[in-house]
Parts: sequence; structure tokens; C-alpha cells
Amino acid sequence: MGGGGRGGGCGEMGIAKAWRYSTFSAKLALEQQHQHKHVCWRSQKRPISWSFLCGLMLFILGLISLFTGHVASDLEWYSQRLVKPSLYSKLGGGRRASINIWKSESSKFYHGCSKKGHHFAPAVREKSSNGYLLIAASGGLNQQRTGITDAVVVARILNATLVVPELDHNSFWKDDSDFVNIFDVDWFISLLAKDVTIIKRVPDKFMRSMEKPPYTMRVPRKSTPEYYLDQVLPILLRRHVVQLTKFDYRLANNIDDELQKLRCRVNYHALRFTKPIQELGQKLVMRMRNMTNRYIAVHLRFEPDMLAFSGCYYGGGEKERYELGEIRKRWATLPDLSPEGERKRGKCPLTPYEVGLMLRALGFGNETYLYVASGEIYGGEETLRPLRELFPNFYTKEMLASEELKSFLPYSSRLAAIDYIVSDESDVFVTNNNGNMAKILAGRRRYMGHKRTIRPNAKKLSALFMARSKMDWDTFSRKVKTYQRGFMGDPDEMRPGRGEFHEFPYSCVCKKRFKFPYDESNDDEQGTLVSRAYTGSESEWENRSPNGLQSLKESREDDQ
Repeated sequence: MGGGGRGGGCGEMGIAKAWRYSTFSAKLALEQQHQHKHVCWRSQKRPISWSFLCGLMLFILGLISLFTGHVASDLEWYSQRLVKPSLYSKLGGGRRASINIWKSESSKFYHGCSKKGHHFAPAVREKSSNGYLLIAASGGLNQQRTGITDAVVVARILNATLVVPELDHNSFWKDDSDFVNIFDVDWFISLLAKDVTIIKRVPDKFMRSMEKPPYTMRVPRKSTPEYYLDQVLPILLRRHVVQLTKFDYRLANNIDDELQKLRCRVNYHALRFTKPIQELGQKLVMRMRNMTNRYIAVHLRFEPDMLAFSGCYYGGGEKERYELGEIRKRWATLPDLSPEGERKRGKCPLTPYEVGLMLRALGFGNETYLYVASGEIYGGEETLRPLRELFPNFYTKEMLASEELKSFLPYSSRLAAIDYIVSDESDVFVTNNNGNMAKILAGRRRYMGHKRTIRPNAKKLSALFMARSKMDWDTFSRKVKTYQRGFMGDPDEMRPGRGEFHEFPYSCVCKKRFKFPYDESNDDEQGTLVSRAYTGSESEWENRSPNGLQSLKESREDDQ
């Protein structure tokens, strides 16, 4: 079957019966017809001639360059950067350039780059290291993944020998899987051998010779490298073996670029799933691909404990308030929250129905295939039904591999790993939350080529969902598209220091060298780097003068 998506031409498509859940269902029944007519009309109307304005600006700046001595041959490219943002900001949502909902147009200009620098010293051998570092990870699979990644970096900072981290067996998920059951441990050790020395366990001979057991401590969250050198290293030198407990997000977000690149080598290359997990995950991917050319993976966090922790209310009356209130008592230190206030602040996860509305408003048709990665959904099938009716081609790992999945069922982390694989391989990844899996996968997809990754602009969308009964479908759709700009996984969303590094791995995403169309030389020096702000098409490069190439090269810095 063909891939789902936006639908072609100006034809009419019916809307799933799930619109009965909306107060504007009558308008939605004509969604595709109205939307496509609007698009076709827009394509026929002649826009304001921005090229004329740009040409006039270039002419004036060209005259100025005669007196200043500056080369103006590359000003057209810079005018693209200056004019386009203001154009977008002035036009109404319905007149904005349409978003390619399946892929980022500028993603082809970027690639993941985590190669170590020439001055990054080789790993210290075990016998020459400052001691052994033991790590006890914490949380679910993806939370532990951040801890494992940071553990390697901390071992590097301390010049310590890292012992393969111990996974969390006591958290809410109650999964007794060890590292070797989830990740390919030999691959992990060998791939990082030049960065950090890693062993499977502290040698028995050494442990027997110790006068005291390993020193156990918990470091503060977001601790800087200086903290580890000042507070942990002296203890490691004195006791030789130190264990760091509850190790999740215990390393600062902003650290040296070489250490950030090490983070990327660990997260995106060294942490490879075991063969059984990898094989089943790929089988599910192939089963999705056999049904459709492209699919969306939706990561739904709508478990009872997650909703209780959020402090949000979803309209379930006293039953919901009582059930989630009882669960919330598990965390004695949680403050009292206003459900209305949390929703206005964008802190409440979108419901499955709201996720479906967002996707339809963005332009995904009801023929689109969905793979839904989730745990226990609060409210069960009744909660999922509106999303299923909006997108009938709805699949989960349980639906795709009921028999093959049986041996994995007792292990939540292994099930999460399968969802991770199928979600990572999707054409579009969508999340209703900003949890660990959402962040980790968003970062990986940026690193692997900026594959389309949609995270809801929850603060704006929450207000829009509450007011949706006051507007027709066209207005609602236009507003969703407007609010989601900047939340679609495009390269220009990345800025140094923005958010968690695991979600925005800015030190590990580089600009590709780009050959101009008229360049027949194979000399790499003729290539140049594309600006992060560039949003034009390849054809626009054809108008660039060869004379301006040298000045452009001199003004760029190779990030690779």
C-alpha cells in the first residue's frame, strides 16, 4: 500500500467519524476539500514580487560596495536570510509557505559529526587509571541511557576505569534486566576503547585486597566537571573504587565540545541493542514498510502514574480525581498544583485525541499509517478510540508481533527498546510529552539527518484546544500550523545551550560541504559550508557567482 500523508491535488477526502467528539464536526467533514481548494487558489494568485525588492536592495548595496571595497557578489544569499524571516512574520498563517510535513527541506545540508579532535588524548589504561568507577543507573530505559552516556564522560574526566553500569532493578518498572540483556556489551566496550577503558567487573583479586568496601556517594544533578575533579577525584584516589548511585542527569548540560562529542559517540554509536531486540525491532519496521511507504510513530505517555505526577485534569470527573490523587500520594514531596494553571503553562501531556487533531490539522490524512508506542493508557481503549477513528491505520507492537513478543512481556525495558527502534526508523516521530524517550529520540533523529520530529507547542496548543468550539476547522488548522513552526525538528531549531543536550546535540551536528552546480572540479576546497539559517532550494545556488566563492569560503568556519 502507498504511504499516508497529505493527499494530492484538489480532490475531496472524507473525514473519519471520530469528529463527532468535536463541536465543529460539520465543518471538519469538508476539511480536505476546503484545505486543498485554498492551497490551489493560493498557488494561482500571484504573490508580491519580493525578487524585485531584493534586486533593488542588491543594486543599492552594490553601489555602496564600490566605495567601501567590500565584495557584494554574495549579498543575494544574505538577503535570503534577512528577507525570509520578516516575510514569514508579516504574512498571516494561511499565506505562509507550506510546511513539508514529511521531511525538513534543509536537513540535507547537515550531518552528524562526533569524531574526536586531534588533541583528544587516548584512553588511560586500567593499570594507569585513577581507580574504578561504578555506576548505578536510575529510572526507565531512556533515563538510564542518559546516565550511561554521562557515566562514560565522567570516567573520562576522572581518568578512571569504568565498570559496565548497573541497571535499575528497583524503580517503578520493576525490570530485572541487566546491561547485557539490553545492550551489546562487547560492542560498547570495544567501540569506546580509545576514549575510556571499560571493564565488565572489578577484578576479584583487587576487591579482595581492599580494606574497605567501595565508597558510595550521590552527586548533585547537573554537576560540572570541576565538581567531579574537586569532590569525587580525591575520594577515588584514596579509596580506589567509588560507586555513584541514582546516576541520571548528574552531569552538567553545557560542557567542553570534545566531551559533548564523546556523549554523542556513546549515545548514537556505542549503545547498540542486543541481537534479539534488534532483530524483532527491525521485523516490526519491515511489517510497517510492507503496508505503507512511510509511517508516523507516535510516542504516547498517558499512563496513570504519569498523569498523576503531572497534576493535570482530563475531564474524567470525580473518578479520575480520586484515582490519580491516590497515585500521586506516592510522591510525598510533590506540591499542590492547579490543573488549569498547569495546562495554561503547557505542562500537561496532550491526550491521544488532541495528538490526532494536531496531526490532521498539520495535513496528515486519515490514510496515514500510525505506529503507537506506549505503555498502559489511562482509560484504555475508550481513551484511544478517537485517535483510532482519526487514523484507522493504527498499529502497536502487540498488534504486529503478538507471538514473538511473549518472551519480552515481563521486561518493560526490552519492550521500550523495541518501541525505540520502530520509532527511530519512522519517517515522522511525534510525541505528546517532553519525557526521556521523546528527548533522546529527538536528539538522535537530529544527529541522523534531522528526520522529521514533531513535538507539540503545548502552551499554545492547549489554549487552542480549549477554544476550538469557537472556530471553524480552517481557522483551527491554520492556527495549529502557525503554532507548530519551530517545533517540527528543523535544523534551525538548534542553538548552542538550548534545552537538554540529549535533545539538542548542537556540538555533534555539522554543515555538509556543498558543491555548486557549476563546479566541475573534484577539489574539496571548492566546496563550502551551508549556513544554519539557509532555507532556499538548490536552484537558488545556480545564480551565485563563482567570483564570490572565495569571499564566502573565507567568512565560514568548517565545523567538521
